[in-house]
Amino acid sequence: MTVKFGYVTNTWGGVVGHPAGVTSIKDSYYLANGSTEEALKDISSAGYVGFELFDGNLMQYIDRKEEFLKQINENSLKFVGVYTGGNFIYPGILEEEIAKIERVAAFASELGAEHLIIGGGAVRSGGIEESDFEALASALDRIVEIAEKNNLIASYHPHLGTCVESPDQLDKLMPLTKINLCPDTAHIEAGGGDPVEVMRKYIDRIKYVHFKDFGNGEFQPLGVGHQKFEEMAAILHEAGYEGWITVELDSYPDPKEGAVISRKYLSRFEK
Repeated sequence: MTVKFGYVTNTWGGVVGHPAGVTSIKDSYYLANGSTEEALKDISSAGYVGFELFDGNLMQYIDRKEEFLKQINENSLKFVGVYTGGNFIYPGILEEEIAKIERVAAFASELGAEHLIIGGGAVRSGGIEESDFEALASALDRIVEIAEKNNLIASYHPHLGTCVESPDQLDKLMPLTKINLCPDTAHIEAGGGDPVEVMRKYIDRIKYVHFKDFGNGEFQPLGVGHQKFEEMAAILHEAGYEGWITVELDSYPDPKEGAVISRKYLSRFEK
C-alpha cells in the first residue's frame, strides 16, 4: 500500500478551545496548549513525514509565516492539513463560522496544506432535529467550495458530541452533501459504528484518513487497542488509495512515545 504517514500535533497539550470563542464566534478555534515547535520535532524524529494541526494553532502564525515555514523545513515535514469546525446548524452565527473557515483555509493553502478537515454539527439542548442534518449538509457544501477555491480537499470528520457520531446519523448526512469523508476510526467505534464497514461503504468518498486505536473505552496508540487496521488497510489498498493516513491521539502521558508506538505499528503496511 503506497501511502504517506502523518501525525496530528494535538497530543502535545491536549484538546481545548480558544477562550475568545466563548464571546466571539470568529475566534472560536480548536487549540492544543502545547508547543507546536516541540510537536514537529517529535513527529519528525518518530519517523512521520507529515503533520496536521488545529486551526487555532495554525492561526497563531498568521503574522509569523516564515517562522512556521522554517520549522516545517527544518524537520523535513509536509504540512498535510488543518482541522477546523463549527456548529453549522444555527443561521444566526453561520456567516461568522464560514468567515472563520475562509480565513483558515486561505492561510493553510498559502502555507502549502493539502487538506481541510471539518468537524461539527451542534447538538441542541432539546436534542437533535431532523432539519439539523440538512442545515449541516448545506454548510458543508459551502465549505467544499471554499476548499476548492484554495486548492484544498475538504473532508468531514464524524466526532463524538456532535449530531453525527453514530452510523445512522452519518448515513443521514452523507447523501445530503458532496463533502468527502475523513473516517476517524476510533470516533466511529466510540459512536457505535464499525470503522471497517464505514470505510467499505464510503470508500469512494475517502480522500483522507485518521487512524486512532480504541480499547477499554479509551483512545490509544495504534496496536494497543483492538481496531482492525489490517482490514481497513486492505480496503484502502483495493481501492488504490495513495493518500495520507494521519494518526491522531487526543492525549497521551508522553506524546512522543505515543507517536513512536503508532509509527512502529504502521511499519507493517510498508512491506
